[in-house]
Amino acid sequence: MPEPRRVVHIGVWVRDLERMREFYVTVLHGEAGRLYENARTGFRSYFISLGEGARVELMARPDVNTGAPDGDRLGYAHLALHVGSSSALDEWVARLKASGVVVVGNPRTTGDGYYEAVIEDPEGNRIELVG
Repeated sequence: MPEPRRVVHIGVWVRDLERMREFYVTVLHGEAGRLYENARTGFRSYFISLGEGARVELMARPDVNTGAPDGDRLGYAHLALHVGSSSALDEWVARLKASGVVVVGNPRTTGDGYYEAVIEDPEGNRIELVG
């Protein structure tokens, strides 16, 4: 099984998506991609490129940080690792499931074009695997 090849992005839940986009673009000289919106869930995000392949995904959704004990919270959301191809991702997920790793999101193609799965580390931090 090949090792993850690179960090794809870091995901961060934010309160004010446009204000945060402006900060990352103006203050940190990042380049914002197009706004992605999911009308069904209210999810919105921007990928901000910070040079040499480094990207931050700024994300907002109305129900984040509502105080629900098992819900998403503002701040760090996930680390995304590139594992190769779609078939490599499927192999990773099968192997991880067999070894008892918690898979919270099975492989799928997302609205923003990634083929991804989501796992949890032993403390419940999410790691997005991208094929």
